Amino acid sequence: METAGQIIFNTYLNRQDDLFKPGLVVLRQLILSIIPNAEETFSYQVHCFKHVYMLVGIGVTKDFCSLYTMSPPLVKSMKDELKGYKASGATIHFKPGEPLPTALITKIVLARIRKNELLALSRRKKE
Repeated sequence: METAGQIIFNTYLNRQDDLFKPGLVVLRQLILSIIPNAEETFSYQVHCFKHVYMLVGIGVTKDFCSLYTMSPPLVKSMKDELKGYKASGATIHFKPGEPLPTALITKIVLARIRKNELLALSRRKKE
């Protein structure tokens, strides 16, 4: 039986060009292997993953697959590691068939998990 997240993803995936589908499937599987309890949702035409707050998103543009880090400062801090990829604001674009390295995606997702958890903790302290 499909999970709600799988249904949301399949709905999104079915609307994409076949060129992008394999990369999106792999990216989703990798993100869920890092944080299996992430909530999957759809926001601003992007398939998103939530852990406390929005974590990361995946999507496509006309020519690229995209990883939405939801954090321009994170992308900026990783500029050396992102050489060879098109980065804009909080988004990293890569060509279908030329995925981002697993270690890089893992680093991004783990950094976003930490950031979201610290933000939640700081907000609880203020209450």
